[in-house]
Amino acid sequence: MKRVPLWLLLFACSSASHVRGQESAQPSTDEAAIRATVAAYVQAYGKHDAQALADLWSPEAVYTNRLTGEEVVGRAAIAEQFAALFKEQPELKLDVNPESIQLLSPNAAVEHGTAKLLSPQGEPEELKYTAVYVKRDGRWLLDRVTDGTEAEAPSHYEQLKSLEWMVGTWIDQDETAQIETECSWTKNRNFLTRSFSISIGDRIELSGMQIIGWDASTKSIRSWTFDSDGGFNEADWTFKQDRWFIRNKGTLADGRKASAVNVMKPVDADSFTWQTVERTAGGELLPNVDEVLIVRK
Repeated sequence: MKRVPLWLLLFACSSASHVRGQESAQPSTDEAAIRATVAAYVQAYGKHDAQALADLWSPEAVYTNRLTGEEVVGRAAIAEQFAALFKEQPELKLDVNPESIQLLSPNAAVEHGTAKLLSPQGEPEELKYTAVYVKRDGRWLLDRVTDGTEAEAPSHYEQLKSLEWMVGTWIDQDETAQIETECSWTKNRNFLTRSFSISIGDRIELSGMQIIGWDASTKSIRSWTFDSDGGFNEADWTFKQDRWFIRNKGTLADGRKASAVNVMKPVDADSFTWQTVERTAGGELLPNVDEVLIVRK
């Protein structure tokens, strides 16, 4: 079935369907007038009266299809599109759920809602829409309508979900010091962030932030770490057998280059081990750091 722009069918639903989005409170006079425009729109659509529908738009009204970028401008063009639609697909129906009507000024208002396009020849198509009204000579008219559900934001969750167990707060503590790490997802689950702090007694000696993400160019997991002393590094993550190997290269606060391999092994849902090997700083080989057990707080 040829896709029909939502604006051609806007508000073409029963009055009961339209008022689903109405709040229990009594609407203002202007809101009631806008709903009266909607009722007139529904009646004209039911009669397939293209000109009556177009007369409910302002003379210079613009419809924009967000998905295709197509624009239709002016009442004459709108009437023409309606007439073509009713001739080509006379059985089309629309169910609309207006979610809000907001008065922006005495002469402007905006409505947001969801519409479902129904046809005997295909599956229902659900779209978001935004309708802007203007008040002309005491009448509320459609002035701008935009339809089309925006593309879903891309996510690299599938590539990172093997590290989801790290989300939460973790503790490594002995008699003299405590290391606390907190891990969480960013929006769209495209990155994991880990904040950390090293405390001696009641004083934080060092803190920092790590960002873990998927590098689409190398098809690998990478991380970037920054500490409160001014040092930073980046690392490549690989999983072998039962543990993660995190190969770090960076710069210390004093300018020396440094590298290390962190080995992280999940033990169960609430603990993992951590060891640092192959450490260098300024070209000098440093001792390994013994394996420690880190537990969920």
